[in-house]
Amino acid sequence: MEWSQIAAWLAEHEWLRMILLTLARIIVAAALGGFIGYEREQSHRPAGFRTHILVAVGSALVMLTSVYIFEAYEGRTNMDPARLGAQVISGIGFLGAGTILREGFSIKGLTTAASLWAVSCIGLAVGMGYYAGALIATLVIYITLNFLKKFMEKGHTLKNLFIEVAELDETSKDIGVLMKKMKIDPDSVEIVYPGDSSMFGKKTMSTVLKIKLTNISDPEFKIFSEAVRAMQGVQDLYVN
Repeated sequence: MEWSQIAAWLAEHEWLRMILLTLARIIVAAALGGFIGYEREQSHRPAGFRTHILVAVGSALVMLTSVYIFEAYEGRTNMDPARLGAQVISGIGFLGAGTILREGFSIKGLTTAASLWAVSCIGLAVGMGYYAGALIATLVIYITLNFLKKFMEKGHTLKNLFIEVAELDETSKDIGVLMKKMKIDPDSVEIVYPGDSSMFGKKTMSTVLKIKLTNISDPEFKIFSEAVRAMQGVQDLYVN
């Protein structure tokens, strides 16, 4: 059977054509969203593989629904097919906000929130059948998340500072004041509580602050670490 015959047969069976079209676009949206989500999953981010798939599929479905409503009521109402899609773009913010976390002195999750918003736009594009735009955007987003991250970190020496503290609140406040005074911007600050073995492979006996630093010179780091070591409440300090 030639392609023209297949097209003619599908034209006669509109319901089947719609099912196949919907299936194809939903699968493409899931694949592209999952591609971005897998990178986030590998980076141990709060919104990973399944979350990005759901966002992409949901966005595609919204756009498919918009097209369906427009075609079903064409000529009978002045309906804008982009109206539902606009609500996805503005409404995805609540989900993105859930991935933004404040940890110690830093905020994490902004990139993941942005990737969720971008994946929702990919889903909308797929739902409209704009495959070229969706595919190009997916590749650009993946390159931005994966390769540009390595490029941005190139040239910066990563330093992990582990600080054992007796009193978390007071000592962390003093460390925060010191970092502000020295204009040090940490990449992240993590807290490991006594009995937790997730960071060291064995249970810690005291509370530990892990401060990740990249944009700091060796002399500045030496001054900072020595000042922290001299603080009251700091039991031990070591660098990895």
